[in-house]
Amino acid sequence: MNRKLVVFVPAEALDAVREAVFAAGAGRIGDYERCSWYAEGTGTFLGGESTVPAIGERGREERVPELRLETVFPEERQAEVVAALRRAHPYEEPAFDVYPLL
Repeated sequence: MNRKLVVFVPAEALDAVREAVFAAGAGRIGDYERCSWYAEGTGTFLGGESTVPAIGERGREERVPELRLETVFPEERQAEVVAALRRAHPYEEPAFDVYPLL
C-alpha cells in the first residue's frame, strides 16, 4: 500500500527536501519518478523559550510564506522517507503528515 507525505517547507528549501525524499524512495507512480505537487500558502507558529527557530524569533508569532509539498511512497519506505525529510528540512520541527492511500 502507498502512503502520501504532505510537508510544509520554505521555498528556498523545496529542492533539497524533494531530492532527499526522492532519494529515500518517494515520488514513484507507475513508470514515473520524482512525482510531487506543491502550492503556496502561509505558515504560522510561535516558538517557546527553548526553541531556536530557523525563521523569526522565539516568543513572537511568525507568519511565513511556505510551500505545501505532497508526494507518495511505498509504506515499507516510511522510516527512510521521514528520516530523509527531517535531515533535509531547515526547520527544528518540520510540520508534516503521512496518510495511508486506499
